Amino acid sequence: MVHTKKQPQAIIISPKQVLLDVLLLVIGSIFCATAINGILIPHNFVTGGITGISLIIQKFIPSINIGFIYLVINLPLFALAWMTIGRRFFFFSVFGTLSLTFFLVFIHFNFNVEDKMLNALLAGVILGAGAGLCLRSSGSQGGTDILSVILLKRFSINIGNTILAVNGSVLLLISLYYSIEAVLYTMIIIFVSSKVINLVVTGLSQRKSVFIISSQWEKISQEILKDIRRGVTIIKGEGGYTRKEEHILYAVVTIKEIGQLKRLVNNIDPDSFVVISETLEVVNYRIGNQPHW
Repeated sequence: MVHTKKQPQAIIISPKQVLLDVLLLVIGSIFCATAINGILIPHNFVTGGITGISLIIQKFIPSINIGFIYLVINLPLFALAWMTIGRRFFFFSVFGTLSLTFFLVFIHFNFNVEDKMLNALLAGVILGAGAGLCLRSSGSQGGTDILSVILLKRFSINIGNTILAVNGSVLLLISLYYSIEAVLYTMIIIFVSSKVINLVVTGLSQRKSVFIISSQWEKISQEILKDIRRGVTIIKGEGGYTRKEEHILYAVVTIKEIGQLKRLVNNIDPDSFVVISETLEVVNYRIGNQPHW
Protein backbone atom coordinates (compact mmCIF):
# COMPACT_ATOMS: atom_id res chain seq x y z
CA MET A 1 0.00 0.00 0.00
CA VAL A 2 1.35 3.40 -0.99
CA HIS A 3 0.86 6.22 1.49
CA THR A 4 0.79 9.70 0.02
CA LYS A 5 2.14 12.46 2.20
CA LYS A 6 -0.49 15.02 3.10
CA GLN A 7 0.33 18.41 1.64
CA PRO A 8 0.39 21.33 4.09
CA GLN A 9 -2.45 23.78 3.82
CA ALA A 10 -1.79 26.68 1.47
CA ILE A 11 -1.58 29.96 3.38
CA ILE A 12 -2.51 32.16 0.42
CA ILE A 13 -5.44 31.22 -1.82
CA SER A 14 -5.25 34.31 -4.02
CA PRO A 15 -4.23 37.98 -3.58
CA LYS A 16 -7.89 39.00 -3.81
CA GLN A 17 -8.84 36.56 -1.04
CA VAL A 18 -5.99 37.77 1.16
CA LEU A 19 -7.10 41.38 0.73
CA LEU A 20 -10.70 40.43 1.60
CA ASP A 21 -9.58 38.45 4.67
CA VAL A 22 -7.43 41.32 5.94
CA LEU A 23 -10.25 43.80 5.38
CA LEU A 24 -12.78 41.64 7.26
CA LEU A 25 -10.37 41.12 10.17
CA VAL A 26 -9.54 44.83 10.43
CA ILE A 27 -13.19 45.98 10.27
CA GLY A 28 -14.26 43.25 12.71
CA SER A 29 -11.50 44.23 15.14
CA ILE A 30 -12.53 47.89 14.97
CA PHE A 31 -16.11 46.91 15.82
CA CYS A 32 -15.05 44.80 18.81
CA ALA A 33 -12.57 47.36 20.13
CA THR A 34 -15.24 50.06 19.84
CA ALA A 35 -17.72 47.99 21.84
CA ILE A 36 -15.17 47.08 24.53
CA ASN A 37 -13.67 50.55 25.06
CA GLY A 38 -16.86 52.48 24.26
CA ILE A 39 -19.45 50.45 26.18
CA LEU A 40 -18.13 47.54 28.26
CA ILE A 41 -15.40 49.31 30.21
CA PRO A 42 -17.18 52.71 30.77
CA HIS A 43 -20.35 50.99 32.01
CA ASN A 44 -18.52 48.32 34.03
CA PHE A 45 -19.94 45.58 31.82
CA VAL A 46 -18.22 42.28 31.18
CA THR A 47 -18.55 39.76 28.41
CA GLY A 48 -17.68 36.09 28.17
CA GLY A 49 -14.75 34.19 26.75
CA ILE A 50 -11.19 35.47 26.69
CA THR A 51 -12.39 39.07 26.48
CA GLY A 52 -14.34 38.66 29.72
CA ILE A 53 -11.39 37.08 31.50
CA SER A 54 -9.16 39.90 30.24
CA LEU A 55 -11.59 42.49 31.60
CA ILE A 56 -11.58 40.78 35.01
CA ILE A 57 -7.77 40.77 35.14
CA GLN A 58 -7.64 44.39 34.00
CA LYS A 59 -10.09 45.33 36.75
CA PHE A 60 -7.63 44.09 39.39
CA ILE A 61 -4.48 45.24 37.55
CA PRO A 62 -5.58 48.48 35.84
CA SER A 63 -1.99 49.43 35.01
CA ILE A 64 -1.83 46.66 32.37
CA ASN A 65 -3.51 47.40 29.04
CA ILE A 66 -6.38 45.05 28.24
CA GLY A 67 -5.01 44.47 24.74
CA PHE A 68 -1.78 43.04 26.14
CA ILE A 69 -3.69 40.77 28.54
CA TYR A 70 -5.85 39.50 25.67
CA LEU A 71 -2.77 38.73 23.58
CA VAL A 72 -0.97 36.77 26.32
CA ILE A 73 -4.00 34.59 27.13
CA ASN A 74 -4.38 33.74 23.44
CA LEU A 75 -0.87 32.31 22.99
CA PRO A 76 -1.71 28.69 23.97
CA LEU A 77 -4.86 28.80 21.84
CA PHE A 78 -2.79 29.65 18.77
CA ALA A 79 -0.82 26.43 19.24
CA LEU A 80 -4.11 24.54 19.29
CA ALA A 81 -5.20 26.28 16.09
CA TRP A 82 -1.96 25.31 14.32
CA MET A 83 -2.32 21.65 15.26
CA THR A 84 -6.03 21.12 14.65
CA ILE A 85 -7.21 23.56 11.98
CA GLY A 86 -4.36 24.58 9.71
CA ARG A 87 -1.65 27.07 8.91
CA ARG A 88 -3.88 29.54 7.09
CA PHE A 89 -6.32 29.84 9.99
CA PHE A 90 -3.39 30.15 12.41
CA PHE A 91 -1.67 33.03 10.62
CA PHE A 92 -4.86 34.95 9.92
CA SER A 93 -5.98 34.44 13.54
CA VAL A 94 -2.65 35.84 14.73
CA PHE A 95 -3.25 38.86 12.50
CA GLY A 96 -6.82 39.17 13.80
CA THR A 97 -5.68 39.08 17.42
CA LEU A 98 -2.92 41.62 16.80
CA SER A 99 -5.45 43.85 15.03
CA LEU A 100 -7.82 43.70 17.99
CA THR A 101 -4.93 44.34 20.39
CA PHE A 102 -3.88 47.38 18.33
CA PHE A 103 -7.34 48.89 18.14
CA LEU A 104 -7.99 48.25 21.84
CA VAL A 105 -5.01 50.50 22.56
CA PHE A 106 -5.91 53.33 20.18
CA ILE A 107 -9.72 53.36 19.83
CA HIS A 108 -11.62 55.15 22.58
CA PHE A 109 -15.17 56.11 21.71
CA ASN A 110 -18.10 57.20 23.87
CA PHE A 111 -21.63 56.48 22.62
CA ASN A 112 -23.25 58.82 25.19
CA VAL A 113 -26.15 56.40 25.77
CA GLU A 114 -27.31 56.52 29.40
CA ASP A 115 -29.74 53.60 29.58
CA LYS A 116 -27.82 50.49 30.66
CA MET A 117 -30.17 48.07 28.91
CA LEU A 118 -29.72 49.90 25.60
CA ASN A 119 -25.96 49.86 26.14
CA ALA A 120 -26.01 46.11 26.75
CA LEU A 121 -28.05 45.48 23.60
CA LEU A 122 -25.81 47.77 21.54
CA ALA A 123 -22.67 46.10 22.88
CA GLY A 124 -24.03 42.67 21.95
CA VAL A 125 -24.86 43.76 18.42
CA ILE A 126 -21.49 45.44 17.80
CA LEU A 127 -19.46 42.60 19.36
CA GLY A 128 -21.43 39.98 17.43
CA ALA A 129 -21.04 41.84 14.15
CA GLY A 130 -17.31 42.29 14.72
CA ALA A 131 -16.65 38.68 15.67
CA GLY A 132 -18.88 37.46 12.84
CA LEU A 133 -16.99 39.51 10.24
CA CYS A 134 -13.70 38.08 11.49
CA LEU A 135 -15.06 34.52 11.28
CA ARG A 136 -16.19 35.21 7.70
CA SER A 137 -12.51 35.53 6.86
CA SER A 138 -9.87 32.79 6.81
CA GLY A 139 -9.06 33.49 10.47
CA SER A 140 -10.56 34.77 13.70
CA GLN A 141 -9.79 36.99 16.66
CA GLY A 142 -8.50 34.07 18.69
CA GLY A 143 -9.99 33.16 22.04
CA THR A 144 -13.19 31.14 22.03
CA ASP A 145 -13.45 31.67 18.26
CA ILE A 146 -10.69 29.08 17.83
CA LEU A 147 -12.55 26.53 19.95
CA SER A 148 -15.77 27.28 18.06
CA VAL A 149 -14.14 26.64 14.67
CA ILE A 150 -12.64 23.36 15.91
CA LEU A 151 -16.03 22.12 17.14
CA LEU A 152 -17.71 23.25 13.90
CA LYS A 153 -15.20 21.38 11.74
CA ARG A 154 -15.11 18.25 13.89
CA PHE A 155 -18.68 17.96 15.18
CA SER A 156 -20.72 20.49 13.11
CA ILE A 157 -21.67 22.40 16.26
CA ASN A 158 -22.99 25.86 15.49
CA ILE A 159 -20.45 28.62 16.18
CA GLY A 160 -22.90 30.84 18.03
CA ASN A 161 -24.05 27.95 20.24
CA THR A 162 -20.46 27.10 21.23
CA ILE A 163 -19.71 30.72 22.09
CA LEU A 164 -22.95 30.94 24.07
CA ALA A 165 -22.09 27.78 26.07
CA VAL A 166 -18.47 28.81 26.77
CA ASN A 167 -19.47 32.33 27.73
CA GLY A 168 -22.16 30.98 30.02
CA SER A 169 -19.46 29.07 31.89
CA VAL A 170 -17.36 32.23 32.20
CA LEU A 171 -20.39 33.90 33.80
CA LEU A 172 -19.85 31.71 36.85
CA LEU A 173 -16.40 33.24 37.28
CA ILE A 174 -17.73 36.73 36.63
CA SER A 175 -20.41 36.30 39.30
CA LEU A 176 -17.69 35.97 41.97
CA TYR A 177 -16.32 39.46 41.35
CA TYR A 178 -19.26 41.43 39.92
CA SER A 179 -22.77 42.25 41.09
CA ILE A 180 -25.80 40.23 40.04
CA GLU A 181 -26.92 43.21 37.97
CA ALA A 182 -23.64 43.18 36.03
CA VAL A 183 -23.98 39.43 35.46
CA LEU A 184 -27.52 39.86 34.09
CA TYR A 185 -26.39 42.57 31.70
CA THR A 186 -23.53 40.31 30.65
CA MET A 187 -26.01 37.55 29.87
CA ILE A 188 -27.86 39.94 27.57
CA ILE A 189 -24.63 40.91 25.80
CA ILE A 190 -23.60 37.27 25.35
CA PHE A 191 -27.01 36.16 24.06
CA VAL A 192 -27.36 39.03 21.58
CA SER A 193 -23.77 38.71 20.32
CA SER A 194 -24.10 34.93 19.77
CA LYS A 195 -27.26 35.45 17.70
CA VAL A 196 -25.63 38.19 15.62
CA ILE A 197 -22.55 35.99 15.05
CA ASN A 198 -24.77 33.20 13.69
CA LEU A 199 -26.53 35.69 11.43
CA VAL A 200 -23.30 37.16 10.06
CA VAL A 201 -21.42 33.86 9.64
CA THR A 202 -24.14 31.54 8.34
CA GLY A 203 -27.30 33.58 7.88
CA LEU A 204 -26.38 35.07 4.52
CA SER A 205 -25.04 31.75 3.21
CA GLN A 206 -27.90 29.57 4.47
CA ARG A 207 -28.79 26.63 2.22
CA LYS A 208 -32.23 25.04 1.92
CA SER A 209 -32.96 21.43 1.04
CA VAL A 210 -36.08 20.86 -1.07
CA PHE A 211 -38.19 17.74 -1.70
CA ILE A 212 -40.70 17.91 -4.56
CA ILE A 213 -43.33 15.28 -5.37
CA SER A 214 -45.15 15.93 -8.62
CA SER A 215 -46.55 14.12 -11.65
CA GLN A 216 -44.61 16.72 -13.67
CA TRP A 217 -41.34 15.77 -12.05
CA GLU A 218 -39.45 15.43 -15.31
CA LYS A 219 -40.30 18.92 -16.54
CA ILE A 220 -39.65 20.44 -13.10
CA SER A 221 -36.22 18.82 -12.86
CA GLN A 222 -35.29 20.10 -16.31
CA GLU A 223 -36.35 23.65 -15.42
CA ILE A 224 -34.36 23.57 -12.16
CA LEU A 225 -31.27 22.47 -14.08
CA LYS A 226 -31.78 25.08 -16.79
CA ASP A 227 -33.12 28.14 -14.93
CA ILE A 228 -31.69 27.85 -11.41
CA ARG A 229 -28.61 25.86 -12.48
CA ARG A 230 -28.72 23.54 -9.49
CA GLY A 231 -28.33 19.80 -9.45
CA VAL A 232 -31.36 17.59 -8.88
CA THR A 233 -31.47 14.05 -7.51
CA ILE A 234 -34.38 11.85 -8.59
CA ILE A 235 -35.49 9.40 -5.91
CA LYS A 236 -37.90 6.59 -6.75
CA GLY A 237 -40.62 6.06 -4.19
CA GLU A 238 -44.12 4.71 -3.66
CA GLY A 239 -47.27 6.41 -2.42
CA GLY A 240 -48.27 5.09 1.00
CA TYR A 241 -51.99 5.21 0.18
CA THR A 242 -52.17 4.81 -3.59
CA ARG A 243 -49.23 2.40 -3.85
CA LYS A 244 -48.40 4.13 -7.10
CA GLU A 245 -44.80 4.70 -8.12
CA GLU A 246 -43.64 8.25 -7.39
CA HIS A 247 -40.59 10.27 -8.37
CA ILE A 248 -39.23 12.56 -5.68
CA LEU A 249 -36.94 15.44 -6.63
CA TYR A 250 -34.29 16.49 -4.14
CA ALA A 251 -32.25 19.67 -4.51
CA VAL A 252 -30.19 22.06 -2.38
CA VAL A 253 -30.46 25.76 -3.18
CA THR A 254 -29.38 29.05 -1.62
CA ILE A 255 -31.82 31.10 0.41
CA LYS A 256 -31.97 33.66 -2.42
CA GLU A 257 -33.12 30.97 -4.89
CA ILE A 258 -36.05 29.69 -2.81
CA GLY A 259 -38.56 32.19 -4.19
CA GLN A 260 -37.57 31.45 -7.78
CA LEU A 261 -37.83 27.70 -7.15
CA LYS A 262 -41.33 27.96 -5.62
CA ARG A 263 -42.59 30.06 -8.51
CA LEU A 264 -41.10 27.62 -11.01
CA VAL A 265 -42.74 24.58 -9.39
CA ASN A 266 -46.09 26.33 -8.93
CA ASN A 267 -46.22 27.43 -12.58
CA ILE A 268 -45.64 23.88 -13.80
CA ASP A 269 -47.76 21.98 -11.27
CA PRO A 270 -49.85 23.92 -8.70
CA ASP A 271 -50.83 20.61 -7.06
CA SER A 272 -47.23 19.52 -6.37
CA PHE A 273 -46.13 18.61 -2.84
CA VAL A 274 -43.08 20.64 -1.76
CA VAL A 275 -41.11 20.39 1.49
CA ILE A 276 -38.43 23.00 2.26
CA SER A 277 -36.14 22.61 5.27
CA GLU A 278 -33.03 24.27 6.65
CA THR A 279 -29.61 22.66 6.48
CA LEU A 280 -26.94 22.74 9.16
CA GLU A 281 -24.12 22.79 6.64
CA VAL A 282 -23.53 21.74 3.04
CA VAL A 283 -20.19 20.41 1.79
CA ASN A 284 -19.70 20.79 -1.96
CA TYR A 285 -17.44 22.83 -4.21
CA ARG A 286 -20.40 24.61 -5.90
CA ILE A 287 -23.23 24.83 -3.38
CA GLY A 288 -21.34 24.26 -0.12
CA ASN A 289 -21.50 26.90 2.62
CA GLN A 290 -18.59 25.87 4.82
CA PRO A 291 -16.08 28.66 5.52
CA HIS A 292 -12.65 28.07 3.95
CA TRP A 293 -10.66 27.66 7.17
